[in-house]
Amino acid sequence: MEQHSRLVVVEASVLPDVISKVLEVKRLLASQEEKSSAAACKRVGISRSAYYKYKDCVFSYEDKLTQRIINLQLTLRDEAGVLSSVLQMLYAQSANVLTVNQSIPIDGVAGVTISIKMGGEVQNPHELEEKLQTVEGVVAIKILSGE
Repeated sequence: MEQHSRLVVVEASVLPDVISKVLEVKRLLASQEEKSSAAACKRVGISRSAYYKYKDCVFSYEDKLTQRIINLQLTLRDEAGVLSSVLQMLYAQSANVLTVNQSIPIDGVAGVTISIKMGGEVQNPHELEEKLQTVEGVVAIKILSGE
C-alpha cells in the first residue's frame, strides 16, 4: 500500500520545541551563519540525530507555501542602464530577484527573463507589470508563470 504525504499547518507554539530548533538550524545553514550541521545543532541546542530525523519534513509556512514566484519575460532596448533600471524598480517593489537571463541584443533589443519572489506592497503581478512598463527602455513585458 502506497503512503501519501499529507501537509498540516499547525501553530508553532503547540509543537515540541525541537521542531522550531530544526527550522532554526536549517536557516543557519542556508544563510551560512554556521558552516556545518554539527555547529548549527550545537548553537540551537539540539542533537544532530534530532535534526536529521526532521530536516526533510519540517518547513516554515512562509518558505514553503507562500513563495509568490513570478517569471517575467521582458524585451529591453539595447541601451546602457535599462536592465539596471528594471532591477531598481523590482527592488523598490520589494521583489527578491532569483534569476536573470539575458540574450545577446539583436536589432537593438534584448530578451531578458527574470524570476522573482514577490514581496512588499505589490500583491498582484499585473500591478508589477504596469509599473515595469513605465521604466524607460522597456519595450514589452509578459508574465510567463506564477505560483
